Amino acid sequence: MKRLLASLLVAASLPLTAFSAPVVIGYQTGVDPSKVAQADGVFDKTLGQPLDWRRFNSGPEVVAALASGSIQIGNLGSSPFAAATSRKLPIVAFLVSTQIHSAEALVVRNGSHISSYQDLKGKTLATPFVSTSHYSLLGALKHWGLKPGDVKIVNLNPPEIAAAWKRGDIDGAFVWSPALSEIEKTGKVLTDAKQVGEWGNPTFEVWVARKDFAEQHPEILAKYAHVVLDSFDNYAQHPEAYSATSDNAKKIAKLVGVSAQDIPQLLAGSVYPTYTQQLSPAFLGGGTATATKATAQFLVEQQRIPAVLNDYQPFISPHYVELSKTP
Repeated sequence: MKRLLASLLVAASLPLTAFSAPVVIGYQTGVDPSKVAQADGVFDKTLGQPLDWRRFNSGPEVVAALASGSIQIGNLGSSPFAAATSRKLPIVAFLVSTQIHSAEALVVRNGSHISSYQDLKGKTLATPFVSTSHYSLLGALKHWGLKPGDVKIVNLNPPEIAAAWKRGDIDGAFVWSPALSEIEKTGKVLTDAKQVGEWGNPTFEVWVARKDFAEQHPEILAKYAHVVLDSFDNYAQHPEAYSATSDNAKKIAKLVGVSAQDIPQLLAGSVYPTYTQQLSPAFLGGGTATATKATAQFLVEQQRIPAVLNDYQPFISPHYVELSKTP
């Protein structure tokens, strides 16, 4: 965490730099329809150049890569996005990629003697710190009247969670797939991001870019947004094309490391905003900034970040989605 904060502070003062190909993109293992376009090379074809895709295990890792300049575009959950922008990291969210529902969940291990939230006291729960899952876990504990000190919360990335689960080192975890799919086999869901959102702590994911890159290459972000939104439209119109036995499911499964049988359920675990919704007051038109500020306020309460900005809209732009109609 100290290394991440140091990177954020350094990045805040970075000058504009000239961009050199290839475009480097940091993605995570969450399941969404645009993973098919990634697997098929549609992004590369639409942008007219080969892309360097780099896989990350958590949002804070993506933030550190953006801060160092090792990637130009990255996928972030609302919690790491709020933390990064609160420290004025020069990034801009140009697309809302998902509203997270059951795609992230708190699962408790069989044999841990946890049947309800009242049994969590004294137990060990894992989650990647400053991730959307971490935010949801803290929101759930607050809703249940439990303090973080009532349970032992350990900072593990998804692969580490899956390994710790197998060893019996943890009693539960709030995480996303592929770790989520793995631990659900020998555990039960206590709550998920959708329910925590209904309790007042919603989570979402955004595609972001370094501000210097966005200002110098708006056409790249517009084309990128076009591919993502086209993928969302295809999924909405043809959900049967993403069945457990479909080629699309197999492509996504191979890319993120889960079984194709799990893909339909995982896709259904999030909402994917359309072009019109992206530009509406609920999202890039203001709602995303409001939700980011609320997330930041919660992170301050939890002593995860030092302060909240007055306005987060400068870190969010509908401009690139507006341009995406003509990639």
